[in-house]
Amino acid sequence: MPNWMFSQIALLERGLDALWKRNEVISNNIANIDTPGYKANKVEFESLLAEALAKGTIQGKTTRNKHIQIGAGSLDDVRPVVKRSNNTTMRMDGNNVDIDQEMVDLARNSIQYQALIQKVSKELGRIRMAVQEGRR
Repeated sequence: MPNWMFSQIALLERGLDALWKRNEVISNNIANIDTPGYKANKVEFESLLAEALAKGTIQGKTTRNKHIQIGAGSLDDVRPVVKRSNNTTMRMDGNNVDIDQEMVDLARNSIQYQALIQKVSKELGRIRMAVQEGRR
């Protein structure tokens, strides 16, 4: 089967990995809401992916707004990065977790994760259909 059929799934898989990591980080931030001195963490991924596309590390083409079709290149170097937010303080004890923002981020992340799961399911369905049609 052509590599382009699986390149989309590889990109979706990398996105799911990033969203899963973001869910873990957000959950950890929420769990530490009452920990004095705790500094919230954030996951950076989308900007790293955009940077890799801009540099040509990953070659892709945009078929429409917010749609990337990956061609040659490797996604191996594009991984989510966890960054600590040291520059702010929400409370007198040094904790900077904003529970309202964390809950918004968690809801957004859950929606994005479900959307990518549906997209992976569709892509696998297309491959399954192509294989079944080839057997006839």
